[in-house]
Amino acid sequence: MAELRRQTDRQTFDSPFFSLPETGRIPIWLKGSLLRCGPGLFEVGSEPFYHLFDGQALLHKFDFKEGHVTYYRRRNLVSLLLLLGRFFSYFQGVEVTDNALVNVYPVGEDFYACTETNFITKINPENLETIQKVDVSKYVSVNGVTAHPHIENDGTVYNIGNCFGKNFSLAYNIVRIPPLKADKKDPMTKCEVVVQFPCSDRFKPSYVHSFGLTPNYIVFVETPVKINLLKFLSSWSLWGANYMDCFESNEKMGVWMHVADKKKGKYLNIKYRTSPFNLFHHINTYEDNGFLVVDLCTWKGYLLALIVISHQLLAFSFLLLLSLCRYEFVYNYLYLANLRENWEEVKKNAQKAPQPEVRRYVLPLNIEKADTGKNLITLANTTATATLHSDETIWLEPEVIFSGPRQAFEFPQINYTKYSGKPYTYAYGLGLNHFVPDRLCKMNVKTRETFVWQEPDAYPSEPIFVSHPDALEEDDGVVLSIVISPGSGPKPAYLLILSAKDMSEVARAEVEINIPVTFHGLFKRA
Repeated sequence: MAELRRQTDRQTFDSPFFSLPETGRIPIWLKGSLLRCGPGLFEVGSEPFYHLFDGQALLHKFDFKEGHVTYYRRRNLVSLLLLLGRFFSYFQGVEVTDNALVNVYPVGEDFYACTETNFITKINPENLETIQKVDVSKYVSVNGVTAHPHIENDGTVYNIGNCFGKNFSLAYNIVRIPPLKADKKDPMTKCEVVVQFPCSDRFKPSYVHSFGLTPNYIVFVETPVKINLLKFLSSWSLWGANYMDCFESNEKMGVWMHVADKKKGKYLNIKYRTSPFNLFHHINTYEDNGFLVVDLCTWKGYLLALIVISHQLLAFSFLLLLSLCRYEFVYNYLYLANLRENWEEVKKNAQKAPQPEVRRYVLPLNIEKADTGKNLITLANTTATATLHSDETIWLEPEVIFSGPRQAFEFPQINYTKYSGKPYTYAYGLGLNHFVPDRLCKMNVKTRETFVWQEPDAYPSEPIFVSHPDALEEDDGVVLSIVISPGSGPKPAYLLILSAKDMSEVARAEVEINIPVTFHGLFKRA
């Protein structure tokens, strides 16, 4: 596939700001920057990378001003320096990556690009220059943190990462970074652990990509996808090893859901259990009359099926697909050698993905032992159940909000500023058809009504919701996405702007150069 080969082989990615030709009318009120992360460099000299997840970080920026758009991108130089030093680490022990290619988030007045280890990279959001590599483990006890922290409206940051707990067993720490104070001291120096969750396996933590947060509670979903830490550490110090070799399956454990009191910093020793599934993204979590409502994008099937979906089909628009049981090793098709083969074969192999579902779990907070064997859920607006067993576990059965034959609603976004941790109505997501991201979706989680944007041979990225500054309703605003086409011949990518009300097109701005895969990002208001 010539188009993919040009993208994955190209090593010069820094570009100046340039204006984009536009179709339609970009809203004047849309002022700020869309920042996105992804891999961009797949070889240095004669040393290649073999898997899509190993590509070195590339930052992208779309600036909106006075109804026009400019585009810029820059490599993460800290990641590049680490890459050049890997060879020398061969005889110096293990090394953990700081390849910040997954997401961007704010801490105080600063912005950080991140992956899922203890390293995050401070960047300049104006020119995308790399400022400083920061080791979170120097401030709090974590081996790594997720790329999906929660940011509260006052600037407080919450995140989760595995750690070594009591008796050298593994656990999960919730980390809190306070907002910027009057003393202007870097909030990173004030971060602290607020509560610790136990691990189902004292030596193998589960893979954690996101978690739930409400005003009063923290929800952690522990899945059977386990990380072999020794393999994880060594994969970053030896050429030819990669992140995907570090995962194992323990499907017998099912799924454990943990809850903590956020304000008291206290773990609630309630044993929530359910059948096994894979999880990457929480949609939202909120409190409702003594219950916690947890909405998740799940993947069911025989484990291990680890999926980390990307968004640009130019490189098969999802990053990792790992299947260790009855599925073939589908993630092997995401090695670069296979991605450069015939596009139709790539799409055919995508049909082996596990079955996705959007699920709602309801967790009761007030437990009475006299209710053994009964459904504890008394909410009238859900079919989810929670049954107390004699061993004091609470067995959860979900309400399915969205399901279709190999149809997924993934990379969810909501009106986060106003509705995160609160009852909500609308979610926006990337629609996957047999694991191929070929549509953008809006879903009403109450009525199940959906709105879809879709065009032939167009493959969008994660939708980013931007609310109107004078919004009166939850869905007043626009949705932003980068769309590409992986077919033969030069077909430029474009930035797509949709109405968040009905997913109709408002405008698009074409990019005349190839844009490699991007994973996650945010909109920074001007």
